[in-house]
Amino acid sequence: MNDTFVTVVGNVVDSPRRVSLENGAVTNFRMASTARRFDGAKEEFVDASTFWVDVECWNGLSSNVSASVSKGDPVIVHGALSTHSWESENGRRSTPRIRAFAVGPNLGRGTAVFKRDKSGRSSEPVDANASGALSPAAETPEDEFSSAELLAGRDYEVGDPTLEEVTPTDPSLEPAHA
Repeated sequence: MNDTFVTVVGNVVDSPRRVSLENGAVTNFRMASTARRFDGAKEEFVDASTFWVDVECWNGLSSNVSASVSKGDPVIVHGALSTHSWESENGRRSTPRIRAFAVGPNLGRGTAVFKRDKSGRSSEPVDANASGALSPAAETPEDEFSSAELLAGRDYEVGDPTLEEVTPTDPSLEPAHA
């Protein structure tokens, strides 16, 4: 495939719209990403050009985005970039579009509280090397799933701690002096 994958950091500029279709649900919103650069003459950061893009989110991501994202939110969107074209009374028009695989809050601009889907785990296997969204996990007690069912890097296993205990007499814990 020759998909162009992008990650765009910006702000949601309109309220997300969710529509149920025959082949699934889709949530659309528009976002803007404004580049900033340092102006040496003014000795301050200034806004440069703004990239405007339409974002479409399908199925499970659609419902999560419509429940979580609002106009003005700082977000990070990862997905496949394409160009949507159409004919208008003024001639041929086009706009960039991202088919999102993942949408999340920009934690550089605020805090968030994450809540796992209650719908359960997807039956599809997760490939850590594939581009795309990870399947949402269920909100369940830690011991409900066996170790084989836990997703590497996504879940915690109960048991022995992975970090060593800190002891105040350990000389390797002394701060480095400059």
